[in-house]
Amino acid sequence: MTNFLGIGVGSDDACPSPVPGADEAPTDAQLAALLARTRAVAVVGLSPRPDRTSHQIGAWLRANTPYDLYWVNPMAVGQEVLGLPVYAALADLPVVPDLVDIFRRSEDVPPVVDEAVALGAKAVFMQLGIANDGAAGVARAAGLDVVQNRCIKVEYRRLRPLIEAAKGA
Repeated sequence: MTNFLGIGVGSDDACPSPVPGADEAPTDAQLAALLARTRAVAVVGLSPRPDRTSHQIGAWLRANTPYDLYWVNPMAVGQEVLGLPVYAALADLPVVPDLVDIFRRSEDVPPVVDEAVALGAKAVFMQLGIANDGAAGVARAAGLDVVQNRCIKVEYRRLRPLIEAAKGA
């Protein structure tokens, strides 16, 4: 069985290799620095369903990174997913996230970015297959780091030595 991206459900490959794009690719050094200085990550659109990519990436982040994680999904408020509560909106979180990881359709990204900017987040990360140049421009104009069309799991795993070196610097 596969999800909408053609990825095997339950496989260790919840995100395939990144797809290059015109304005989505920070350098490895920039991306490693961003991931190294991040402490709190809000995952917007995390699904309570284990067969969904957002759930699989959330589980991987929880098991393999030092991040304080916060789930945001207004359709799952009141549930606990992967041992953590689900919030309706970024504004409901007990902290301002450093990085907002977005699992929403590209056309649904602008309000998420607007909320991230309003709260004072430092970065927005649009998952693989998700890009919105208008929202990216708004985020950059507000001083946020922006990553589009990338999988945080793939990038963290690939750049782990650089991330760890940056943390030790």
